[in-house]
Amino acid sequence: MGTISFARNDYPTLGVELELQLVDTETYALSNSITEILAELPEETAKYVKPELMQSYLEINTDVCRTVGDVRQDLTGKLKDVTAAADKLGLKLFWAATHPFSSWRDQKITVNDRYYELVDLMQDVARRLVTFGLHIHVGVDSGDKAVMVCDRMLRYLPLLLSLSSNSPFWEGRNTGLHSNRSKIMEGLPTAGLPPTMRNWSEYTWLINHLISAGFINTIREIWWDIRPHHNFGTVEIRVCDMPANLEQVLSLTAFVQCMVKCISDEIDEGAYQLQHHPMMVQQNKWRATRYGIDASLVSSENYKLFSVIDTTKQLVDLVSPMSERLECTDELDRICDLVHKSGAKRQLEIMEATGDRREVVKQMIEENNDF
Repeated sequence: MGTISFARNDYPTLGVELELQLVDTETYALSNSITEILAELPEETAKYVKPELMQSYLEINTDVCRTVGDVRQDLTGKLKDVTAAADKLGLKLFWAATHPFSSWRDQKITVNDRYYELVDLMQDVARRLVTFGLHIHVGVDSGDKAVMVCDRMLRYLPLLLSLSSNSPFWEGRNTGLHSNRSKIMEGLPTAGLPPTMRNWSEYTWLINHLISAGFINTIREIWWDIRPHHNFGTVEIRVCDMPANLEQVLSLTAFVQCMVKCISDEIDEGAYQLQHHPMMVQQNKWRATRYGIDASLVSSENYKLFSVIDTTKQLVDLVSPMSERLECTDELDRICDLVHKSGAKRQLEIMEATGDRREVVKQMIEENNDF
């Protein structure tokens, strides 16, 4: 691949990607209907809606946005168009990171040579990727900056996973995990927490050697929980489950934008890199996976345990001044709501009350499809 050029951004711009499930309105099972729904979309919206690995879900992308308010306006319009198209076809959008009962064995691979090659290489590891995430891009001004931000953001990824956790079920079973998606994703050889790197040169070296050794075919096969995105000039946070609704997406987007900008400014000011042992981050991620918003996370600074509630409040207080500069104070303040009502918790509550996995899908759709 050779030299990898980073497209710099002088402002912490935003780009958000939503992976949403297509379910049948009568059975609430996943529906392999991506071709039909794409054909129903207005031409302008269709530019930002993409098929994914399986035909039972789609990805909605924003344009480049400056504020979280811009993201809201952008996604609201596209979601209305996609919802209208889905309604015509007897489909609904389901916001969750796994499906409560539909099997991965019943999902069809999207007709695409890249996807066929991926499945041929990964076999059932790829076929099981019936998972749905939220990806948030924040612009930074250099490749070196992107690598350093990724390194410094590592310690916060378990908290973001806890707050977004929304995948307690798999194959019709309660997995006992609040984010089963995260464990499925870790089955990929280039997914999970990334290695720490010192600069863009080291990142370029790693990517080139992964390609030359035949471990990956392109840079697009790096699926880390956080990664630099050279074409967009961003840091891409990929750890999050697909939350339960648009408001949760916007709160997480505000939280991430503020954190990345605060870290970026610290780097410019010459702040010392606090150490965080990778094993501690890994263990925190496991706790987030297992317990979601009920997890106790180990502080990277003093190694004491703090609840997700306390950790979130401390970090929100720290980045709150930045939210005023970035015009996202209202959305940031609502991040604390997630501490009490994650998607995983709500799915489990519905299942306990009804004993019916279809009711889980039905009620989650009824409660969360307002935008």
